[in-house]
Amino acid sequence: MRYCPECGGEMQYTIATKHFICKSCGLSVTQQELWEMREKLRPHVETAEDEKQKQRKEYLKWWLSKKK
Repeated sequence: MRYCPECGGEMQYTIATKHFICKSCGLSVTQQELWEMREKLRPHVETAEDEKQKQRKEYLKWWLSKKK
């Protein structure tokens, strides 16, 4: 079962239009749009590897700025 990213209502798939339609608020989206909306709403959690990569980029930027 899929839930609406707008109101949390139940979404029903309509084969004819290939859209998910919310039974509560009427939101109509394709599967791709539904996935994109959920990705935007999901809080981004940085992993340890993401943090290391960010620190490397910041250090490289600093190091290169000292070479000029």
